[in-house]
Amino acid sequence: MKLRKNGISLVLALTMLLSLTACKNNKGNIETAEPSKTVTETHSPSESPAKDLLYTAGVYTAQSQGMNGPVTVEITVSETSITDIKIDASGETPDIGDKAAQPMAVKIKEAQSAQVDAESGATITSDAIKSAVQKCLDQAMGKETAVTVSYTPGTYSATAKGYKGQVTVETVFDETSITGITIKEITDTYGLAWGLDTSPAQALPDQITASQSLAVDAVTGATVTSKAIVSAVAQCVTDAGGNPELLKNPVTQPSVPQDVTLETDVVVVGAGAAGLSAAISAMENGANVVILEKQGITGGATARSGGKIVAAGTKWQKAQNIHDTPDMMMDFFESVGEGMLNTELLQYYSANSADLMYWMEDQGVQFQDVEPIHSSIETWRVHNPAGGGGQVSGGSGNGAQITVPMTRTAEKAGAQFVYNCRADQLLVDDDHRVTGVKGTRPDGSTVTVNAKSVILCTGGYASNREIMTRYDQCAKDYMTLVPAGNVGDGLMMATAIGAKEEVSPAAQVIYVSKTCGLGIKEEAGLIVNAQGKRVVNEYTYQYHVGQGIAQSGSAYAYYIASAADPNKSVQYGMTLEDTPHAATAAELAAQLDVEPAALQATVDRYNELCAKGKDDDFGKPADKMAPLEGELYAFRLDPSVTVTYGGLVVDKNACVLDTKDQPIPGLYAAGEVAFTGLCGREYPSCGLAIGTAAFFGKVAGETAAMAN
Repeated sequence: MKLRKNGISLVLALTMLLSLTACKNNKGNIETAEPSKTVTETHSPSESPAKDLLYTAGVYTAQSQGMNGPVTVEITVSETSITDIKIDASGETPDIGDKAAQPMAVKIKEAQSAQVDAESGATITSDAIKSAVQKCLDQAMGKETAVTVSYTPGTYSATAKGYKGQVTVETVFDETSITGITIKEITDTYGLAWGLDTSPAQALPDQITASQSLAVDAVTGATVTSKAIVSAVAQCVTDAGGNPELLKNPVTQPSVPQDVTLETDVVVVGAGAAGLSAAISAMENGANVVILEKQGITGGATARSGGKIVAAGTKWQKAQNIHDTPDMMMDFFESVGEGMLNTELLQYYSANSADLMYWMEDQGVQFQDVEPIHSSIETWRVHNPAGGGGQVSGGSGNGAQITVPMTRTAEKAGAQFVYNCRADQLLVDDDHRVTGVKGTRPDGSTVTVNAKSVILCTGGYASNREIMTRYDQCAKDYMTLVPAGNVGDGLMMATAIGAKEEVSPAAQVIYVSKTCGLGIKEEAGLIVNAQGKRVVNEYTYQYHVGQGIAQSGSAYAYYIASAADPNKSVQYGMTLEDTPHAATAAELAAQLDVEPAALQATVDRYNELCAKGKDDDFGKPADKMAPLEGELYAFRLDPSVTVTYGGLVVDKNACVLDTKDQPIPGLYAAGEVAFTGLCGREYPSCGLAIGTAAFFGKVAGETAAMAN
């Protein structure tokens, strides 16, 4: 048996090498080997049918986590070779992942091995493909690998960079195993549904401990944080005297996809603010509910947001002596709507926004204070969730403070969650009534949910560049601050059965630093375009800052700051090695590919206006201007889409309308997937997206349940 002999030979060779190393140091003196440094590896491969055969012929499938989601590989093998490879990287960025798939398939088949070079510019996707191929080959060889690593017992701590900051992990070892993992510090609450069993911070420690392996799948929707946790644990393994490389090949077992059919009253597609509100509301009105969620966690775009909700006439406003009414809020919306608002729906939301807040409070959401839309706008009506900071307590918001308690409420009420399931098709009977939805899981199995009502809460389409090009007038090169799964699934499913869609000419585009998370609301510094020229009053609502940058003809901008800038994101960014910095503006410009004289002139002019105490150029308040002195830092700001405006046309009851403006029986929608006409050409207020998503989700749940 060639494989068994090779494994035994490897073990003997390692044993001899370790023995020799333990017996002598470089001076020839005898020393005792430390038990913590010994490594043993045992293999139990299946018997091959014949001496020269490698595989059990057949088709094998496996997945590994890519940049934006799982990459699926299907290989066909004969008894001696790989005969075919199929790679599905459709969840990756189209210009990167899809282009890597075919070249990688060719290279692997030619090499008859997963150990090939990655495609340039697509390293993460390539590594995922290689990992999945290796899993398939391990299956084909009947390979089961058991690895034992010796450790120095104790507790070890390590830190890795996550999505929004540092992730610190504490790992406990005995002589042969990882016995416990605790997340001691984590700031990656954006998009993680923090505190839930499905979040990386909750799920991965148990998975690593149970499998004694670092080769655990990342939680879909929280890839960066998942990798940070694994990386920190790997460092702890090293510190404890182990070899993390020996923990990267899990035992893989062939699995047969299992199709599932479920029966319920209401099926909700998507588990963000809209979906969770819809599910809870439907259950309050007597319906049984199944929730399909594309990611491995709840939260959607809400959990990545600041968690703010705009509302008028609330008890929190009264506690801060703020006078506000629904009519006052409505007047503000109409003043910025540019004639594109759905007045009926916006009035409906404004009149009921306070009641919505009290209902959410009943679901476990806590609100702590109120702040203005922007400091330059007088009325304070943006409500912050507890623990997320705000105007009074400082810091930034956290949408997970909304989605986590609402997820727990839905679970306690009896909702059945089906994670990692992408909804593909609406089921329709002969009377054109929607009777359910069909979805697909990563292993290719299907989930069919037969229901009396379907509520689409699938979010917007910001991560679908094809739809963005068709719908919106925004930059071609942009980032998204929403989950990669926000690609317009609900929109496409509904229009396929005749739903009416409204094309919006706009989306909310803000400018954000990729490296430190700095956004354009940090107004203390100076913002310049790609040519090094100041183009806007930095102290205004974020939409108008972004508009000023775009109208200057610049695809991106720079935030110029000095060491005295008080913003936390700026301070964090200054600690990063790749942040450009220099003693003068001209020297800094040379690092930015900006004309040195232009940036120097802009900085000199800005400092002159600061000294004068009056912004003659753009009207920025004098008390918001601070001279740029000493070491200067530059943070590139790229356009980022947060909210899309187009979607399915719905009525006041959240019913989806067809092309003849008639309700489609059994179909409802809420959140970004629905065109509610609540935004004009601009996003008028922080908190409008979450507020209206939760409100019309609640309405959809009530309507759907009552219709059953």
